[in-house]
Amino acid sequence: MNKLGLFGGSFDPIHNGHLHIARAFADELGLDSVIFLPAGEPYHKNAPRTPATQRLAMVEAAIAGDSRFAASDVDMVRGGATYSVDTVQIFRQHFADAALWWLMGMDSLLQLHTWKNWRTFARLTNIAVAARAGQSLGHAPRELHAWLGQALQDGRLKILSASLRDVSSSAIRQRVAAGENIADDVPDAVARLIAEWGVYRGQPET
Repeated sequence: MNKLGLFGGSFDPIHNGHLHIARAFADELGLDSVIFLPAGEPYHKNAPRTPATQRLAMVEAAIAGDSRFAASDVDMVRGGATYSVDTVQIFRQHFADAALWWLMGMDSLLQLHTWKNWRTFARLTNIAVAARAGQSLGHAPRELHAWLGQALQDGRLKILSASLRDVSSSAIRQRVAAGENIADDVPDAVARLIAEWGVYRGQPET
């Protein structure tokens, strides 16, 4: 059975931390491919400031060196707010026989019960969780306790052994705005695009 990983995010910009956890996602679960899904208009956070076409181009440049990675504009081309449950349903329709895995951070897992139709989402896909320092399943709200126990027992929920790296897109945007070097934070191809387009310069974070 083909195993397909889905990795959504604003990717504004994509950085080495994203690539690190995507590789761990693929390696630890034996995925055939990981699809990066740049966000359109996330309903649960401020909308990305950079045009979707540029964020997609940065993702494509960043993942070009790994044959397991691909990018999709499925969340960009839908109008209005996009919801993860709808995204998974689209992939389920196109890859009916595949085992789907959705990658999220521990912070997102602990808020899963607030997602639109979260129980349907959790039925349609397996979930892999990237650990964050100071967060664990012990912090899960009561609304998730029964589901967490069953999902772990069934193998539909996996906690990755690799942890998230201490790098963030917002910090990178701040460094670009301040004229600082970001060579250690993003792939060279992404750094070149950021410099070519002049994005993030003179755009202090709010």
